[in-house]
Amino acid sequence: MNEFTLGVEEEFMVIDPVTRELKSHEQKIVDSAQKIHEDQVKAEMHQAVVEVGTHICKNTQEARKEVSKLRTTVAQLAGDIGLRIGAAGTHPFSLWQHQLITDHPRYFEIVDEMQEAARSNLIFGLHVHVGIQSRDMAIHIANQVRYFLPHVYALSTNSPFWEGRNTGFKSFRTKVFDKFPRTGIPDYFSSIEEYDSYIKLLVKTNCIDNAKKIWWDIRVHPFFETIEFRICDCPMLVDETIAFTALFQALCAKLYKLRQQNMKFITYSRALINENKWRAARYGIDGKMIDFGKEMEVNTRSLILELLDFVDDVVDELGSRDDLQYVHKILEHGTGADRQLAIYQQNSSFVDVVDYITSQTLKGL
Repeated sequence: MNEFTLGVEEEFMVIDPVTRELKSHEQKIVDSAQKIHEDQVKAEMHQAVVEVGTHICKNTQEARKEVSKLRTTVAQLAGDIGLRIGAAGTHPFSLWQHQLITDHPRYFEIVDEMQEAARSNLIFGLHVHVGIQSRDMAIHIANQVRYFLPHVYALSTNSPFWEGRNTGFKSFRTKVFDKFPRTGIPDYFSSIEEYDSYIKLLVKTNCIDNAKKIWWDIRVHPFFETIEFRICDCPMLVDETIAFTALFQALCAKLYKLRQQNMKFITYSRALINENKWRAARYGIDGKMIDFGKEMEVNTRSLILELLDFVDDVVDELGSRDDLQYVHKILEHGTGADRQLAIYQQNSSFVDVVDYITSQTLKGL
C-alpha cells in the first residue's frame, strides 16, 4: 500500500499591529525561526511574507501537530519584534506597490523577468504534498484528481478583498496569480515521459531554468516523490488547513485504490475543469458547479458532500475521518471569505477584518 505521507506549506502575512498594514519583518522572523526549526521557515519574494513547511508527516494527526507548532512559533517570533501574523489568501487593503522584495538573486531574477506580474503577486497560499512513490502512478493520479480541485478550492476561498476593494470574488488570489505563466489547471499528460519531455523542452528553450517554475494548481513534484496541490488560499484556521490536507490525501488514496482495481475516474479536459474553477473563485461554496457526468449545474455544496462520499471508503484506513468532518463545519459557518465579508459588513472596516484574521490564525493553538 502506498503510504500517502503528507507535507504542508503555509504562507502567512506579516502585519503591523498598529496600522494593520503588511510590514517587512526584515528576515528577523526567518532568522530566529531557523534557530528553532532549521529550514522549516523560509523567506518569500515579498518581505511581508513568511512561509512555513512541515516535515514529512505519516498522517493528518502528525500534520496538525506540525502546522500548529509552526504557526505558534512564527506568531511568537513576530510578537517578539512587535508584529503579528495572519492567514488569508490576500491582505484586505495593503498595496503591493509599497512592499519590499526580499534581497535574494532568485527573487530579483523573477522580478526582472516577470516585472509587474511578479511585484504585484502579493498572495498567500496553502501547498499540500501527498507522497506517491511511483512517478507513473503520480501522473495518473494528478490527471484524474484535477476534476476535484475546484471543489476543494471552493471550500478554501479566503481572499475576497484586494487593495481595499471588495472584489466580488470569494477568492481573488488566483486572479492575481493568473498573470504568471504556467499557472492554473494543468493539461492531461498521457505518461510521465510526456510530462518529463515537456519540462525538458521548456528548459532547453530557456522558458524556465528548472521545473519548480511550473506553478500549476497541481504538479508532480520535480524533486520529491509527491503530488503537490497548490490551488487553495491560505486558510485562516488550522482546522481548515488540516481538513483540506485530509481531503487531498483521501482523493489520492481513493484514485490509487481504483487504479489497483483496474478502474479509473473519468478524465476531463482542462477547458471544462476551468469552468468549475472560475465558479469556485467567484462564488465559493454558495454557487453551482457543473456535474460533467450529468451535464448539468448542481449546487456546489451538494457536490462537496458527494466528494466526501466518494472518498469515504479510504478515510478510516488513513485515520483522517475526524479531520475530514470539519468540512461540514465549513459548509455550516462559511468559508474564510464568507466570514471576512460578514465582519466587513458590520462596520465597513478593513481594520476589523485584519483583526479578525489575525485572531483566527491563532485560534485553538
